[in-house]
Order: sequence, then structure tokens, then C-alpha cells
Amino acid sequence: MTETTFHLRENYAPVADELTAFDLPVSGAIPPELNGWYLRNGPNPRTRTQHWFLGDGMLHGVRLENGRAAWYRNRWVRTESFDAALPPGPDGKPDLRHSAANTHVVNHAGKTLALVETSLPYEVTTELETVGPHDFDGRLATPMTAHPKICPETGELHFFGYAREQPYLTYHRADVHGVLRLSRPVEVGGPTMMHDFALTSRHVVFLDLPLVFVPGGHGMPFSWDPDYPARIGLLRRDDPQGTVRWFPIEPCYVFHTLNAHEAGDEVVLYGVRYGHLWWEGHEGVPGTLWRWRLNTRTGTVHEEQLDDRDCEFPRIDDRLTGLDVRHGHVTTDTSLIRYDLHTGSAAVHEFGPGRTPGEAVFASPQWLIAYVCNRTRGASDLVILDATNPAAAPAATVALPARVPEGFHGNWIADA
Repeated sequence: MTETTFHLRENYAPVADELTAFDLPVSGAIPPELNGWYLRNGPNPRTRTQHWFLGDGMLHGVRLENGRAAWYRNRWVRTESFDAALPPGPDGKPDLRHSAANTHVVNHAGKTLALVETSLPYEVTTELETVGPHDFDGRLATPMTAHPKICPETGELHFFGYAREQPYLTYHRADVHGVLRLSRPVEVGGPTMMHDFALTSRHVVFLDLPLVFVPGGHGMPFSWDPDYPARIGLLRRDDPQGTVRWFPIEPCYVFHTLNAHEAGDEVVLYGVRYGHLWWEGHEGVPGTLWRWRLNTRTGTVHEEQLDDRDCEFPRIDDRLTGLDVRHGHVTTDTSLIRYDLHTGSAAVHEFGPGRTPGEAVFASPQWLIAYVCNRTRGASDLVILDATNPAAAPAATVALPARVPEGFHGNWIADA
């Protein structure tokens, strides 16, 4: 499979129909305390696209209720550009309502938002119906990252938007009620593709890395620039208009951070690191789990690879974002790996032959939930694992009526 066609084949291939099914069959026992919705987003192109990242967004959702799987449904996110491209605005810049909305789905201040990093978010319902673009009452004038962070202490929503023209990066903060209170430019070296960032109790952590906007190439308008310095930036949360302090690091790319936290004079960051990405003439490299220790007293950085297994989709329990979380996990082609970040040990759940897992998220401190492609059935399952003992057999497996294609990110939205 070539880079430009793999996303149209096998379990990457899109599905054609929007379905609804009720009272799904369950093996095992769904924990009765899990009442809510698991929603996951991902590309599902209706026409041939040059790259996986460009397909129309489709949400796949399962409703769990009192120990039963009440329903499954999948729906395209019907953005305002779903049927026809929106023309540029009067200033010649792209209309921020033009969106594939295909990367993530998060809930904050009572709104559920489908996200892609190049546009405004789109509000959707937990029934997967599209409400429309959300611009924070007209206050958001940049795209919104697909990886916002919610502070567990304040309830604030921290996020950023990147652009092809200056200001290349803008940091935003919304309060617990969803009111956008802060927007400020952050100086970076150029039009970098900043996919994710991190949050601690005292700092916002930015990754200014050598993947930059260049029209054309690889089906995406970004390419590796070996002359662009790689660095990590720290902005104090108690001085959000203050100076960002930058720490040079070895060249790399990070799609996804696992977490960050404070440790005395250090800010400790975990993420899945690639040595480079989309570098013309160079072979692709795997992503592996790394740790960076940024010493705010000495200005030095210690970089350390924690595992050599190819992985992606790192997650912690989001209720602990920015704290010294002991456990986090990643997903491989066949397994889920749960790391003890204090001791370095790892536990593995192998899903077995013919089964390929997607990202696993916390439905509660005890339970992990994920879609798993079941090639024997030619469909997908919703699998619930014990987060405290991930090597154990699943607590429950819900047989879905259709295949959930490979996708990106999602969240559990518990009943209020």
C-alpha cells in the first residue's frame, strides 16, 4: 500500500452508510456504573482523498445504560462545507467554517465539539446530530486545535490555533462556563504544524517542531525542514501574557503528548516521538514513548526514550491532566500497553489474532473503552478493559453491527 492509497483499503476504508442499532449483544458484563456515551471521530471520505487526514469526519457512538448497550450509531459531521467548499473571506483568508471536523470529539461547559485543527469546532449532540460551528460567541478568530486540555482544578479549557501566516500560533483559554477569556499570539519560528501540546498545574507546554507549511507534497501541505530548530516552550499559567521560555531539543516530531507535570524545578513531559516526519527522500520512522525533563533553573533538557515499541494514541485519565499521573497507556497494532511511569514497568493486553484496537480512553478511573476491529466477524466490537489490570480478559465485549474504520480520537461523556 502506498502512502496515498492505504487509507482507502482494508480497515482504513470508509463505510458508506449511516446506521442506528438498538440493544446490542454483549459478552461478559458491562459495569453498571458506566452510564453515558462513547463517541469517537475519524476520517470517512465520501470521495477519493490524497491523504487519510483529509477525509470527511464521521462520529461513531455507543450509548451504555444500566449495564446494557442501548444503541450504536454513526453519522457524518455535516459541516457548512460538507456539500460544497466555502469561498475565502473578503480578506482572502479561508473561511474557518470550512471543515472536515474529523479528528476528535470533546465535551466542555455542556457542549460537545467535533474538532479538526484547521477550522472552528462544530457542536454536535450526543445523538451525533450536527448543531453547527462554534466560535465562542464570535470571540474565536483562529482555528482550534483538536487536542484542547481541561484543567481538573479550575475547569478551564486551554487550547491553541496555528496558521499559515502570522501570527503563526495563538494561545486561548476559556473559563469553566465556556466563555473565551484569553487569546494571545505566541512567537514561533514559522508556520509549524503544532498538533498537540500539554498542560501542567503551573505551565502551558508548546512544541515548536520542524514540520512546517509547504504547499504540496505527501498529500498534505507540510514537509520536514531540517534547518528549523526544534524546541519546547513553557508559558506560566499565572502570567498568560508573559514571555514563553524556550528549551532547544533534538529534532523530532510529536503528534500526541501523554501528559506533563511539575517536579520541583522540572517540567516533565511525556509523548510519542518520531525522529522526523514527511521528509523527502527519507524512510518513515516509528513513534515511541519518550520523556523530556525541562529544568527551569538551569535551562537544560534531559531527553529519554522509555520504550522501543512502535505505538500511538497515548492517553491518561483526563481527570488527572497536568498532575503526576502514575499510569498511562498507548496503543499498538495488536495491543494496549499500560505503563507505570514511576517504575518503568509495563503491562500488556493482547487483543488476539484478527483483532486490531483503536485508541483506548478512560470511561472511569477503573474502566478503559475502545473500538476493536474484529476481522473474523467483518465488523467491530466495543471492548471494556479493567484499567487496573489491563492484561486480564475484557470485562465486556459489545458486538457492533458494522465496521468502525481506523480513526483518531474520542471521549467518554458520562451522564451529568
